[in-house]
Amino acid sequence: MQGSARRPGTMTDVHRRFLQLLLTHGVLEEADAQRLQRHCYRVHDCGAPVEKLGDFINTINSVLESLYIEIKRGLTEDDGRPVYALVNLATTPISKMASDFQENELDLFRKALELIVDSDTGFASSTNILNLVDQLKGKKMRKKEAEHVLHKFVQSKWLMEKEGHFTLHSRAILEMEQYIREMYAETMKVCNICHGLLIQGQSCETCGIRMHLPCVAKYFQASAEPRCPHCNDHWPHEIPEVFDPEKHRDSVGARSSKKPLRPRQH
Repeated sequence: MQGSARRPGTMTDVHRRFLQLLLTHGVLEEADAQRLQRHCYRVHDCGAPVEKLGDFINTINSVLESLYIEIKRGLTEDDGRPVYALVNLATTPISKMASDFQENELDLFRKALELIVDSDTGFASSTNILNLVDQLKGKKMRKKEAEHVLHKFVQSKWLMEKEGHFTLHSRAILEMEQYIREMYAETMKVCNICHGLLIQGQSCETCGIRMHLPCVAKYFQASAEPRCPHCNDHWPHEIPEVFDPEKHRDSVGARSSKKPLRPRQH
């Protein structure tokens, strides 16, 4: 298939296909976004050199700007993996979710979100969330139904679940940061290093400042005796490793090679 005529900074079928597939996925890690980009080039313009991902996305964003939509780049809070999500700047994230969830389901998400933002750990237990089902707006919901809805939020990449506790998915943080800053201004937390919204992280036991784990890793990378950047007291937590894309790629490849091959479905 022949590609569209190419000019620097101009949207082509390659960009349009990438945008369409990103919309389907909701959020992509950087390595997956690069694979998707290469796939779009193979389909629509196999003779063209693959543009740097950042420049490629900037071209798309220059067109989306007038529609108040943007592909945003962020980092996962646990280990700093780069991720990309398509963010609608004109509507609230809750409004965006309204096409996929009923009123009482959205209210369950709001209550889970409030528990997560208010917590010291960035997690809310399923028990605490389910105990609020009697307070939901709209149609009544049984706890068994609410459990199913929570897993729908996980499948849609709005929440993540770990051992019966829920936190925000990277997609939700990217799309909801402004909403959370406005709605939970009194209780939301901010990273002392990057000043971004913080859901999970570490905190100083003396002055109480908080830092994302990836920010902790980079800030203390060369420190033999890490000290709080605000009060200079000893930083008592274990220092995580700085994210290494090569190591991550190797570990993902090793895990994939151990999985049994599944027959293709036609």
